[in-house]
Amino acid sequence: MYDFIITHWLDIFTTILGLIYIWLEYRAHIALWVVSVIMPACDIYLYWSHGLYGDAGMAAYYTLASVYGFALWQYKQHRSRSSSHHSAQTGNICEENRITNTQRSARLKQETLSEQSEEGTLNNYPITHFRRKHILPSVCFFFVAWVAVYWLLVTVINPSEQYVSSLWPIADAFTNALSFVALWALARKYVEQWLIWIAVDIVTAVMYIGKDIPFKASLYALYVFIAILGYRKWRKMMEEDKKNSTA
Repeated sequence: MYDFIITHWLDIFTTILGLIYIWLEYRAHIALWVVSVIMPACDIYLYWSHGLYGDAGMAAYYTLASVYGFALWQYKQHRSRSSSHHSAQTGNICEENRITNTQRSARLKQETLSEQSEEGTLNNYPITHFRRKHILPSVCFFFVAWVAVYWLLVTVINPSEQYVSSLWPIADAFTNALSFVALWALARKYVEQWLIWIAVDIVTAVMYIGKDIPFKASLYALYVFIAILGYRKWRKMMEEDKKNSTA
């Protein structure tokens, strides 16, 4: 047992980080980007040592994409808050002479509670559907990326006959290409990003079982179930955002 843990310690560690990440993503919490910077640094070595060269490269991409996602969420949140603050100030000036002390106190309390509810979450950056104008470009990008990653794996990284004749580079390239699209959709906060991740997670779990990375395989199997719950939760959050915006 001890030898097994020592052999798979990095697998175990990154799996724990993965559980933390999916929990934060489920809550649409901005801290998910912090974890997604730390985890890929460990995954690069783990995947490369098991011959998953595409996933190792994807881990490096995750680091850069996570910085982009963090910056985008922060920007959207700041812009939304600035707009809300400006509108509130305008309304305050118009109503100043008509608000009683009791009304003013009640409104101040409500504003304080609203600010507290925003801490750690990004409710001001609304969840939306995948835009139709992005569907065709995303599909085209996926297939181009799939072919490009596969070519890179079998011609540059590992052109050995044993590797090229196996299914590993095909599956490795597939999950990486689809992950590009999924991570971009996550950064844009599209609810359908969960559906894309379900496909990625199923293929990845099977692939990791074959590569003797048991904990990661179990993690990605769990991801499938959590992604279903996440999709339902994000849809609910999206409907609540719409109701609040029209109220």
